[in-house]
Amino acid sequence: MRALLLLPILCLTAGSARADECETLVSKIIAETGAKADLRRSDYATFTVSPDMTMSLACGAPALSSVGAQYKGETPPDEYYTTFAKAGQAVTGIDAKVIVDAAHKAQATASRKRHSNIDLGGALVTCSTMVSPDKGPLTLCAVIQHSDKS
Repeated sequence: MRALLLLPILCLTAGSARADECETLVSKIIAETGAKADLRRSDYATFTVSPDMTMSLACGAPALSSVGAQYKGETPPDEYYTTFAKAGQAVTGIDAKVIVDAAHKAQATASRKRHSNIDLGGALVTCSTMVSPDKGPLTLCAVIQHSDKS
C-alpha cells in the first residue's frame, strides 16, 4: 500500500527532472545556434532559425534525446549543416564537426535513396528528402542519441 502512495510522487519527480533536463537542452540550443524557441513543453520544443529552416527537440528519459532540422529545399546551404551540428552537439556532446561531416554524407545518400543513416556510436545521424505537396522539396536531418550498449 505504501508503494502505491509513493508512485505518484515518483512519477512527478521523474517528470519534473525530465522537464528540467529539456529546458537545459533548449537553453543550450538557443545559446549555440541563435534559434528562436517557438514552443516549449516538458519533453519537446520547436525552434525557428530562418524562414527556410526550423528545428525540433525531443527530450527523452533518461538522457536519450534528439534534435532535428528541417530545410525547405533540396540542397541545404552550409549554414544549415553548421546550425544543425551545433544543436546536435548541445544535445549529444558529439563534436559539431563530426556531426557536420556525417550530415553531409547522410544527405548526399538521401538525395539518391530518400533516406540515409550514419552511426556515430552514441548517436545516429539520419537524413531524408521528400517533396511536400504544400511546402515543396524538403531536407530533414536529425541526430538521435542511442545507447551503444544495446
